[in-house]
Amino acid sequence: MKILGIGNAIVDVICKVEDDFLSKNNLTKSTMKLIFDDKEFKNLLSNLKIEKTVSGGSVANSIVGLSQLGNDVGFIGKVCDDELGGKYEEGLKKENVKYFYSKKKEELPTGTCLILVTPDSERTMCTFLGTAGKINENDVDEGAIKKSEIILLEGYLWDEGDPKKAFDKAIQNANKVAMSLSDQFCVDRHKAHFLELVKKKLDITFANEQEIMSLIDAKSFEEVISFSKSVGKTIVLTRGEKGAIVIDNDQVVECGIKQGLKIVDLTGAGDLFAAGFLHGYVNNMSLKESLDKGTEMSSKVIQQIGARL
Repeated sequence: MKILGIGNAIVDVICKVEDDFLSKNNLTKSTMKLIFDDKEFKNLLSNLKIEKTVSGGSVANSIVGLSQLGNDVGFIGKVCDDELGGKYEEGLKKENVKYFYSKKKEELPTGTCLILVTPDSERTMCTFLGTAGKINENDVDEGAIKKSEIILLEGYLWDEGDPKKAFDKAIQNANKVAMSLSDQFCVDRHKAHFLELVKKKLDITFANEQEIMSLIDAKSFEEVISFSKSVGKTIVLTRGEKGAIVIDNDQVVECGIKQGLKIVDLTGAGDLFAAGFLHGYVNNMSLKESLDKGTEMSSKVIQQIGARL
């Protein structure tokens, strides 16, 4: 198997909202808020019209993108044996992703992420992790990890105790490890741990400019370049309108954005970018070709609603 993803198995519920909905509910645009109470989640959803429901989760989105590009891939993520859990599993199987998890009745329901898309196409997320946030080391299939060339992890997994153990077990058994830093708030919550991972455990790190600047408390992007060179690994960064850049030891390769796109929804842009880059990486393309593939995939996904092509 080329790549095995381990992440939060979450069903995305996509709704269009006006900016005042965010301020009314104390939400910060373009970030992800964790919701710990099922009632609060249902309350938010009660006044909204659902545009689309789709199996999601950051790493799962990347893995589906990799499958669509013809790679042999798998995914591990915890769902409950409920209606959404069944939908989630079907969604992966339909995309030819091997699912290494047997669902059973859990105390908590399958995780859900409410994705609020404002008129400027930015997305703000409210996530009720449900049982996804309870993934533990027993849920991680050691054999599947050892048989894959690379495992792909998400920073979001670090938000509770048990997932961290699953994370550690995965890293210990992996041939190569790639990880997305996920979200600036996530970086701020786990800065010391993430810094340690980037320096010592990860072969490939994916982040956007805000996340990496926050991680190393950088004042300028030059500091980011110096830091990335000093780490001696592969660090792949997206910079919005400035395109994307990869720093691999001393090599620095850049790629511009695609022009003239009709942007509808930025959900999944980073996930599909990672898919495109990893597709290039595991198929022995150059760093420039891998960046181009990442840019092409993210350009496609932002011209539609939802995080899967």
